[in-house]
Amino acid sequence: MGFLEDAKETAEAAAKKVSRSVEDTIDRAKDKIDEVKAEANVKKAEAERDATKARNEAKEDLRDN
Repeated sequence: MGFLEDAKETAEAAAKKVSRSVEDTIDRAKDKIDEVKAEANVKKAEAERDATKARNEAKEDLRDN
């Protein structure tokens, strides 16, 4: 009986380890997605800033001429 109990405990421990590993992988993937989204938001904000700056400079040039 001891052998079967040991095998059962070993199988349960392996299943828990695999489960934790899968959860960790999912968490890492979600973190990477969040990082990519944040980077995209930064790039969008920078593009909007640059477009506004260029538009304002063009308006200022027209006023000066």
